[in-house]
Amino acid sequence: MKKLLLTTALLAALPSASAAGTLVFGNNGEPVSLESGNITDGISILVQRQIYDTLVDFKDGTTDLMPGLATSWSSNANATSWTFKLRSGVKFHDGTPLNADAVIFNLSRWWDKAHPYGFRNQGRTYEIVGDLLGGFKGDPTAVIKNIVKVNDTTVRVDLNKSSSVFPNVIAAGYFGIASPTAIKKDGAKYGTPASTPVGTGPFIFQSWRTGDRVTLKANAAYWGAKPKVDTVVIRSIKDASQRLNELKAGTIDFANDLTPDSLKSVQGDKNLVAVKRPSFNVGFLSLNNRNQYLKNSQVRQAISMAINKKAIVNAFWNGLGTSNASFLPPVLAWANSGKVPADYKYDPAAAKKMLAAAGYPNGFSVDLWYMPVSRPYFPNPKPIAEAIAADLSAIGVKVNLKTEDWAKYLEDRNKTPGFDMYMIGWTGDYGDPDNFYGAYYGPNGSSDIGWNSITVQNLLEQGRAATTQAAKAKAYSQLHEFTYNAAYRLPMVHSQPLAAARTYVKGWVPSPLGSEAFNTISLVGK
Repeated sequence: MKKLLLTTALLAALPSASAAGTLVFGNNGEPVSLESGNITDGISILVQRQIYDTLVDFKDGTTDLMPGLATSWSSNANATSWTFKLRSGVKFHDGTPLNADAVIFNLSRWWDKAHPYGFRNQGRTYEIVGDLLGGFKGDPTAVIKNIVKVNDTTVRVDLNKSSSVFPNVIAAGYFGIASPTAIKKDGAKYGTPASTPVGTGPFIFQSWRTGDRVTLKANAAYWGAKPKVDTVVIRSIKDASQRLNELKAGTIDFANDLTPDSLKSVQGDKNLVAVKRPSFNVGFLSLNNRNQYLKNSQVRQAISMAINKKAIVNAFWNGLGTSNASFLPPVLAWANSGKVPADYKYDPAAAKKMLAAAGYPNGFSVDLWYMPVSRPYFPNPKPIAEAIAADLSAIGVKVNLKTEDWAKYLEDRNKTPGFDMYMIGWTGDYGDPDNFYGAYYGPNGSSDIGWNSITVQNLLEQGRAATTQAAKAKAYSQLHEFTYNAAYRLPMVHSQPLAAARTYVKGWVPSPLGSEAFNTISLVGK
């Protein structure tokens, strides 16, 4: 995997002093859940990374793999079976030992719909398993075939198809390993504010005050680098301007996803340091094939030509975003096709003609949904949505803007018939094109738009099975061409998310993946 270098980082030697102080982070919304395996959003991942560890981890500031709860992993010759050797002596926060049984309990409850502690009857969907691993036990598209206990410290996962990226997938922040004891104790309420989420991570859950904050304390017995603060408070602050104001006032110590136009304000404050995360995301517009208008390929092509993406990015990203015709962030450009234009053509006159040719000379009306919280790829969702709507109105498409609570937004987009058009995005979970394409074009990932092409699925499987970058590039370049021409998901932007911290925050190395554990951070002189 390519190592991603931070353009800006808080580089300072970490003190050797014992843990001290309370670290306060301004998160851009409230977690959907603290139940590992049952989330798809980055807001939840950030909190979960403090509580849980994954089997495989990533080196600070990169997408390079390193040991997590597994000290090593290996595959058979064709990558259809992966064996993980577990770290010895690790315990969950409740004293339960980490062993093969605990790992299998977690993997099985996500993957097996019949698992007694999966609580499917309580609405659990474990959507991300379908998105990244093709489906669930018994599904013809599922990647996982079987999960086997080799011995107390070894787990083997057998696959239905070759996957060279399986360790990368299982390293994603969705798949933290939780205490089976805690899950059995809390039952169907596990992961809600009324429960006690328990992992092996650097911080121990204390409380979740709905709409306000999650409070954690240092895990003094942590197997890895011991936390350098006593307490972490993760506050839910949806409004980016409020996060900046609180950062300036010192009521929070650091924050993610500030608006790009905040850069000069941050740089002009002697008490703050601007931090630019590496660009490893995509913000895009999804068009629903179930909609009577959008199922027409000419209509989708017209929409792709009607939106002045370059002007929108220039207006709202302040130089911290780029627009192109690829679903992949720039660092993965090696997997793009040279046959695809650099970007979608902006030509509203041609778009209006194409709309007429499709049978809609007077246009039509559709709903456009935008998220209620700022995200790394869409820092100002509402005004961006308004700009898209204005461009579409110029060709006769009347747009009704809609939004709702973040958790409901994520849920309702997948309920048939789904949203007509909606804004969404993706911050990579691992450094492979599979993560971006698989999450939104995979057999389960396409459920929101009602379009699941066998050509796409075959190319995805070829990409996952490939063991060299050249072989991957061949599969994904074809996928790039096919999805570009289909125009169901229109990439709008690859952003460089802006974060900031008070100058006394030391040792924070933001990950290109969008979130990281806070155990490396200290407060010097707070």
